[in-house]
Amino acid sequence: MTAAFLAANRRTFASLRKHRNYRLFFAGQVISTIGTWMHNIAAAWLVLSLTHSAVAVGVLAVFQFLPFTLFGLFAGVLVDRFDARRTVIFTQAASLVFAALLAGFTLTGDIAVNLVYGLTALRGAILVLDAPARQALTFQMVGRDELPNAVALNSSLFNAARVIGPAVGGGVVALAGAGACFAINAVSFLAVLTALLMMRRSEFLPVERAAERPTLLRGTLEAFAYVRHTRTAWLALLVVVVVANLSFNFNVLLPVLAHSLGGGPAVFGIISACFGFGALTGALVSASRGRASWGFLVAGTAGFGAAQLVLAPLASVIGASALLYVTGLCFTTWTSNANSLLQLSAPDHLRGRVVGLYFFAFNGAGPLGGLMSGWLAQRGGTRLAFAVAGASALLVAGFAGWVVSGRTVPAVRFPALRRSISDGRGGPSRTAPRAARSGTHRRIAKP
Repeated sequence: MTAAFLAANRRTFASLRKHRNYRLFFAGQVISTIGTWMHNIAAAWLVLSLTHSAVAVGVLAVFQFLPFTLFGLFAGVLVDRFDARRTVIFTQAASLVFAALLAGFTLTGDIAVNLVYGLTALRGAILVLDAPARQALTFQMVGRDELPNAVALNSSLFNAARVIGPAVGGGVVALAGAGACFAINAVSFLAVLTALLMMRRSEFLPVERAAERPTLLRGTLEAFAYVRHTRTAWLALLVVVVVANLSFNFNVLLPVLAHSLGGGPAVFGIISACFGFGALTGALVSASRGRASWGFLVAGTAGFGAAQLVLAPLASVIGASALLYVTGLCFTTWTSNANSLLQLSAPDHLRGRVVGLYFFAFNGAGPLGGLMSGWLAQRGGTRLAFAVAGASALLVAGFAGWVVSGRTVPAVRFPALRRSISDGRGGPSRTAPRAARSGTHRRIAKP
């Protein structure tokens, strides 16, 4: 048992042990991600203090995620055009500036809600580019073999910060005000920037790029063509679209759930922390496996839906906390596997675009999904909202499992287009033989 535990521990932290650049990046993110969650809590509190309106806090979330809806489709093209490390340096520096501006205005008292909205929107626009760029950089730091492990470790870091950041941020807001949280967040970006500047470029994995830099329109169309003809890509993105937007609206539902359980901020903090601890556990389990699989993606999605169906009728804080722990565990299981499968299946010159589509799928319809969940909760309480969320996740998990278990699927209709995508030309070949353009079926390997 001891040997098995030690082996699992070595697998869990393999990326950190093997790659100096990733160790630097991970250490910087530990500090910066906690600062980001402190910033989020402080911004919501500041808007509530300025407006005394819960609706205004919801509008803040719209400003944060609307840039993903507007620009998310094209962010991956920019990531594929430019050096990932330099792009992340730019996005982290810009985020530092926006946090520092918000801190300055807040600490001097010269703050208004529209200014908070504007700086939040600018920060959201930067995050649209930052998210796929960080994923592309992670691939260059750790390579194909350790990518699933690194993706899971990134998720564990994010979810640990989800637990620590709000707790620390709440204390700082109570003691020194929201402006202090914004200032701490601005300083925290220096940790990431320092790590990026200390990296050894010679240790990055070489990445093939297209012969010509793609334009926004052509590059986006190439990404859609690749997804259309690649079962791993379209199926994983379908799962992400459905579950992220119909089943993962906890920022709307958890405050309502806490109220329906007869509690206040303390109960809200407890149930939120339980979800965060579950998500952290799931991320560490995924990291210890060290590989991505469709079985775990489907199982995690099904468990995510089933836990919410069981949670829907509960009226107990203890029961809800236990189910939210399971929900969090399943959440990081399906997200880390979906992310890894998409990156591993994509050719080098399309990876940024494919990851950009992943984040667009995850966040692009976030405002609409949040509004739908709020409407369901208003009509039938959290019982109805969690029931719809759980059923949606179970349905798409069942469909994904059915597709993955099938042995025969329609053949690629335009294989010449697929070849042109893989070599970076981005257009169909006029010399493709007639038979290659037919709509016949053939047997292909499972994704």
